[in-house]
Amino acid sequence: MFVELIATLFAGVGCAGIAMLLNRLTGRRLPKWVMPIAAGAGMIGMTIYNEYTWYERTSARLPEGVTVAMTVEEQSWLRPWTQAWPYTKRFVAVDTGSARRNAALPDQHLLDLYFFGRWAPVNRAPLLLDCAARRSALLLDGADFGEDGAVADADWQAVPEGDPIHRIVCEA
Repeated sequence: MFVELIATLFAGVGCAGIAMLLNRLTGRRLPKWVMPIAAGAGMIGMTIYNEYTWYERTSARLPEGVTVAMTVEEQSWLRPWTQAWPYTKRFVAVDTGSARRNAALPDQHLLDLYFFGRWAPVNRAPLLLDCAARRSALLLDGADFGEDGAVADADWQAVPEGDPIHRIVCEA
């Protein structure tokens, strides 16, 4: 966030410098408001660029074995350009590289979901996914395991058809 602030300030200074150079090349014929308008336009442009490239930059730095499962695009009337070109504000990634399985229950996978947000810290949630029964349980409060290794107190939810997390883990 701090680096983006510095980049935005430098973009404003750079655009103001270009406006000042153009003013000198034209013999100081440009109006006085051109330089602050150029600085503001540069900072707004840099902010828009950072908003639209955040998802690509963040998802490209994910470690091997972590796959993006879902994205959430945002539109806002406060940013009218997003009505035509929405940007990705949040996404969910599945850590298949560190997924754990029990030999007694081969259809169940215990894996981590990571929730990324543009201006939010990354959150992790353990997920128990039963591929054969098409059900899943978030284990946010921990879990109790029985003698056979099965989770005893899971709050199972049906997995809808076409669920991207189920497709990534079970159909791969």
